[in-house]
Amino acid sequence: MTASYSAPRSLLVSRRDLEFTLYEWLDVETLTQRERYADHTRETFDAVLDLCAEIAEERFAPHNRLNDQEEPRVVAGRAVVQPDVKTALDTVADAGLLSGGMDARVGGLQLPQVVQTACFLWFQAANIGTWAYAMLTVAGANLLLAHGTDEQVATYVRPMIEGRYHGTMCLSEPQAGSSLADLTCRAEPRDDGTFRIFGNKMWISGGDHELGENIVHLVLARIPGGPPGVKGLSLLLVPKYLVNADGTRGERNDVVLAGLNHKMGYRGTTNTLLNFGEGTYRPGGEPGAVGHLVGGPHQGLAAMFHMMNEARTGVGAGATALGYTGYLKSLTYARTRAQGRPVGAKDPTAPPVPLIEHADVRRMLLAQKSYVEGALGLVLYCGRLLDEERSATGGTERARARLLLEVLTPIAKSWPSQWCLRANDLAIQIHGGYGYTREYDVEQHYRDNRLNPIHEGTHGIQALDLLGRKVVMDDGAGLAAVEALVRATIERACAVGGEARDLAADLDRTFTRLVEVTRTIHTADVPVGVRLANASVYLEAAGHVVVAWIWLEQFLATGDGDDALRHGKRQACRYFYRYELPRTAAQFDLLARLDTTTLGTDDTWF
Repeated sequence: MTASYSAPRSLLVSRRDLEFTLYEWLDVETLTQRERYADHTRETFDAVLDLCAEIAEERFAPHNRLNDQEEPRVVAGRAVVQPDVKTALDTVADAGLLSGGMDARVGGLQLPQVVQTACFLWFQAANIGTWAYAMLTVAGANLLLAHGTDEQVATYVRPMIEGRYHGTMCLSEPQAGSSLADLTCRAEPRDDGTFRIFGNKMWISGGDHELGENIVHLVLARIPGGPPGVKGLSLLLVPKYLVNADGTRGERNDVVLAGLNHKMGYRGTTNTLLNFGEGTYRPGGEPGAVGHLVGGPHQGLAAMFHMMNEARTGVGAGATALGYTGYLKSLTYARTRAQGRPVGAKDPTAPPVPLIEHADVRRMLLAQKSYVEGALGLVLYCGRLLDEERSATGGTERARARLLLEVLTPIAKSWPSQWCLRANDLAIQIHGGYGYTREYDVEQHYRDNRLNPIHEGTHGIQALDLLGRKVVMDDGAGLAAVEALVRATIERACAVGGEARDLAADLDRTFTRLVEVTRTIHTADVPVGVRLANASVYLEAAGHVVVAWIWLEQFLATGDGDDALRHGKRQACRYFYRYELPRTAAQFDLLARLDTTTLGTDDTWF
C-alpha cells in the first residue's frame, strides 16, 4: 500500500487541500463576480497564497523553535523578543498582507475573507507565537475601521496596517479573569475630550515589545454614569506613546509593563500584566494614561465583540493550522520510520516495515486527517459567510449569512481548539518516544495548541453562548438557518444515491436528534441552571454534527474523481461517520435527560 506516494510540498499546510477546499468545494472564484471582489481572479488568489507560503517557510518557520526556547524577557522595564520576530512581521507588512481583506480606501487589497484566512494559515502553522502580533494588529485595525472616528482611523489604522504600530485587546484583569462584569479599570473624562485611565490588565498578549513605533491598546474600562456589569463598559484607545498632531510619536503614555506571564506554549508572544495610570509616566504632568473613547459611552463590549469575534475565528484557524502541521509531520514520520513487522509475520529476520503499514497507525492518521481537514473546511466556510455578508446585494442574503456566522462562531472557535489539539496528541503518539522529545516539532505544536481551548473565551464560555443564546435567538432562527443548510446537503446526497445517500441518512438522524434535544433543553419550565449545566457537552456534540455536514459536503465535492486526494477525502469522511459521529448518541441521551449530576455535587464531596 505504501510502495509509492507523493510527498507533501510543505509540512505546514497542504496546498492541494487548500485548493480543493477553496475552489472545488467553496467555489470562491464566483466571488469575483461580486463588485467588492471584481478586481480579483483565481490567479491573484493563487499569487497571494504563493507569497504567504514563501514568507512563512523563509521568515516564520526558521525561528519557531528559537521562539520557544528563548522566550521574551524583561530588560530594564521593557519586553525583549527575538529579532527574527520583527523581520518576519515587517516582511508581511511590506508585502501589504496585513490589509489584505480591508477596503481599498484604506489601502487594502479587498481580498475575500475566505482567501485571507487560507493565506494566514501558513503563518499560523509556521510560527503561531510570532503571528499572534499580526493577528491582534489586524483585528484591532478592523475594529477601529468599524467603530472609530475618521481621526482615529487616520491616526492609528494606517500605521497599523503598515506594520509601524501594533495592536492589543485589553479585557481581563487579575481579579476578574473571564468575568467581564467584574472589571474595575476606570476612565475619567477630561475637558479636552480625552480620558485618563487607571487600573490593571492581565493576560494581555503582545502587551509590550519594541517591534514597531507604537502599540495601540484597546481597553475596556468604566466611565462615570454607567450601570454595573457588562452594560457599563466603555472602549478606550490607549496608545503606548501619544501621537502628535503631525503624526510623529510623542511622549510616553502612562502604560507600564508590570511583568510577563510564562506559558507552556505560544512562548514567542509576550503575555503581559499592564498597569495603567500608576504614575511612572505623567503625560502633561497629570496622572493617568491618556485614552480616547471608541464608539459610544457604555457601548464598549458591543464594539469589542467586533475584535473578539474576529479573534475567535482566528483562534479556530490557528488551532487548525497547528493540528495540520502536526498531522503532516507525523504522516511523513510514519512513512519513513521503519519499525515492527506486519501482524502474522513469522520471520524475525525480515526487514521492518514503515509505521504506516500498521493498522493502528493508519487509524491515528485517519483521525488526524478527519479532524484537521474538517476544521479547515469549518473555518474557511465561516470566512465565506463573512464574504457573503459583506458583498451581498440583497438584505435577505446578508441576514442569512450573518445569522449562520453568529451560530457557527462559537463552534469555529472551540471545535478546532479541541479536536486539532487531539490531532497534535496523536502526532506525538505516532512519533512514539521521540514525539515527547524536543528533537521533533510535534511536542511544541501540542503545547502551543493547548492554549487555544482557553483564550478568547474558554470552551465553557463558548458553550453557554451557543446553547444559551445563539441557537434560540430570534425564536430559534439561528438553529433553523443551520438546519436549512444541512437539509439541503442531505437532499443533494440522497439524489446522488449510493454511499452518499447512506451518509446522508446518518447525518439526517443525528441532526434530527440535535433539534429535538435543543427543544427539550429549552422547554419553558426547565430551570436555567439545569438547561445550561451540560452546555459544553452540547457544544461538542453540535460541533461534531456541523463537521459531519462539512465532510458530507466535501464527499459530494469529490465527484467521481479517481486521484489520491479525492480517495483520501472520501476515506476521511467514512472515518468521521463511523468513528466520530456515533459519539453524539450518548451525548444527546445525556442532554435529553436534563442530567443534574454536576449541579447536585456538593463541593465537600471532591
